Amino acid sequence: MNVSFENVSVEIGGRRIVDNVSLAVPSGTVLGILGPNGCGKSTLLRTLYRAQKPSAGVVRVDGEDIRTLNGREVARRIAVMAQESTQEFPITVREMAMLGRVPHQRGFGADSAADHELIDAALREVGAAHLASRYFAGLSGGEKQRVLLARTLVQQTPVLVLDEPTNHLDIAFQLELMTLATSRGLTVLTALHDMNLASEFCENVALLRAGRLQGIGRPHEVLDEETIRAGFGVDSARLEHPLTGRPLIAVAKLRAEAPGAQPQANHHTEPLKEHA
Repeated sequence: MNVSFENVSVEIGGRRIVDNVSLAVPSGTVLGILGPNGCGKSTLLRTLYRAQKPSAGVVRVDGEDIRTLNGREVARRIAVMAQESTQEFPITVREMAMLGRVPHQRGFGADSAADHELIDAALREVGAAHLASRYFAGLSGGEKQRVLLARTLVQQTPVLVLDEPTNHLDIAFQLELMTLATSRGLTVLTALHDMNLASEFCENVALLRAGRLQGIGRPHEVLDEETIRAGFGVDSARLEHPLTGRPLIAVAKLRAEAPGAQPQANHHTEPLKEHA
């Protein structure tokens, strides 16, 4: 299921957070959205699952304007793992994971045996089966992320949104989570800070700066030294990973530039085209 943002802008409190962004995510591909804090990554994703209304432009899923779909239809197409959960009321881990089945149920108390089997399998897959009877609010940040991932998996949607999914996670589970999320053939959009995670797991990356799209394309096309310097304010070098052989981006504090030196512009600004 493909996703597209067409000239999307978002203004909040008179400030433009997302500025005329157009990009397309072909069905079954993984797009990483990168950029410094406050660049509009999360806000752009929120327009996809209707948590934020664009002030201009259209977001489409399989060609349909997301604003024309009702809540149940959106939840059957898009599962979301947001940065934080504000759930403070008493709900167990199993009950939290079961919320992912709500879009597929009718009425209350309709949990089926198949639903429970899906929950059990997902909690095992994310390493949270032993937490099933614990209260969600009492978990650590990393434990909560495991449970929220399980909830998105049991929702069984063709589109998956991950907003800073590796927050609070140890290194091993960062890699495990990204593998679980990106190996299912789903259309995945994920906001990330880590350029190496993006290079490892995303076919394409989009770089935002101050709400505007600076570049989009394959990680090695977009994440060059000049673009990283302009977008993140750090120096970088591309190396070969000694264990995997994959490209590895090393970063360091920005060095003083030679007098008159200017960052080069990045020209990878055309929308991605869906592969045949």
